[in-house]
Amino acid sequence: MTRAATTQGGASLIEVLIAILLLSFGMLSLGAMVAYAVQMPKLSSHRAMAVNLAASHIERMRANPDGFSNGGYDKPSSFDASRSPLSVDPADTCAYPSCDFAALAAMDVAQSKVAARALLPAGGMFMLRDSHSGILSTTDGNLWIVWQEPDSPAALDPASSDNCPSEVTQAYASARPRCLYVRFKL
Repeated sequence: MTRAATTQGGASLIEVLIAILLLSFGMLSLGAMVAYAVQMPKLSSHRAMAVNLAASHIERMRANPDGFSNGGYDKPSSFDASRSPLSVDPADTCAYPSCDFAALAAMDVAQSKVAARALLPAGGMFMLRDSHSGILSTTDGNLWIVWQEPDSPAALDPASSDNCPSEVTQAYASARPRCLYVRFKL
């Protein structure tokens, strides 16, 4: 009887060590999932803010159709992967009664760019009017709100899920920006 007890001695200790090992693998995967779950609301809030910025800018253009049709909103991308704050240049402001459609468009673009940088990390925007047979549209366009998510293992790969304009992706390939694309008609 003492011989049977000796052959089983230490077996429960090995079973406990194996159980702890299996439990630790489960806890590691649970920890990665929690890190991902914590980051998703922040990424979602960035996308919601981009939607609000796009809607605001499109409404500004809709309120100034002459400024849009005359190219007042055609500006290069304001995304430069920088997080430094922007401000509205006093030359880009106008007040009634001396505010014409071109000055109003310049003020709208400046204010929208400042808002994008203030509300999104490295935020910027890019608007492009449609071209039909070489003639720029007076009512149709495309708007991209661009920002840069924090680089972390849980971040989604923007290269596989976003529709960024080539002007941004070629110039800032290493920054890997996120984009919200909105096609609009005034």
